[in-house]
Amino acid sequence: MFKHTIVRTPCQKVCDGITSAPELGQPIYEKALKQHETYIEALKKTGVDVLVLPPLEDFPDSCFMEDVAVVAGECAIVTNPGAASRNKEADYVEEALLKFYNKKDIGHIVSPGTLEGGDVMKCGDTFYIGLSARTNKEGIDQFAAFFAQYGYKTIAVPLEKVLHLKTGVNYLENNKMLVSGEFIDDPAFAEYEKLIVPEAEAYGANCIWMNGTVIIPMGYPTVKAQIEKAGYPIIEVDTSEFRKIDGGLSCLSLRF
Repeated sequence: MFKHTIVRTPCQKVCDGITSAPELGQPIYEKALKQHETYIEALKKTGVDVLVLPPLEDFPDSCFMEDVAVVAGECAIVTNPGAASRNKEADYVEEALLKFYNKKDIGHIVSPGTLEGGDVMKCGDTFYIGLSARTNKEGIDQFAAFFAQYGYKTIAVPLEKVLHLKTGVNYLENNKMLVSGEFIDDPAFAEYEKLIVPEAEAYGANCIWMNGTVIIPMGYPTVKAQIEKAGYPIIEVDTSEFRKIDGGLSCLSLRF
């Protein structure tokens, strides 16, 4: 069960965030702030406390907390983002982690290793990590060595099309997994019960399980129907402004 979450308020430069979909337009700062507030309220409804960090005005993508650290119950690791404009964001997360972890239980990914938390999916005592444009083999090897000390396994999953692993696959606990695109037939996930996300609703694959409830992005009816059919209560949250800069629900928080 999750007890804590960490989020960071979007900065005024959020409209300049990295995007692979410029056709969606730039985020509207005021609207992004409102959506972020609604996201925080959704998290609180699942029974967790929320630590809200101040905006980092020099880093347009800094509201995407998930990429700069990976957290588990007893330990955490500060990453080394592969996107050049985000590389220094990780310098600002350790202070927050020290509120919850002993310094000895906080690891670090160091160059030449790169790793972004959006590529990391925890399923019980196993971490699946996307080998992507942002996360390299050296970063995965460092991650695996650190978490092995705490009894965790690590499995690398090569990516072909998506930005991050959790862009297209997300674990909903109880052996259920949302999958889309290249992950539908990926042998790495053969043991799980799959909820297939159609291509037209691919963005909706990025949902988060929070203490029995699934928080889902607004506007994806097939995804919503499948999750409800699987027996989960849901909370819908509008993330349209964050979608414009390649962000989704999981990207906006650290959950542990």
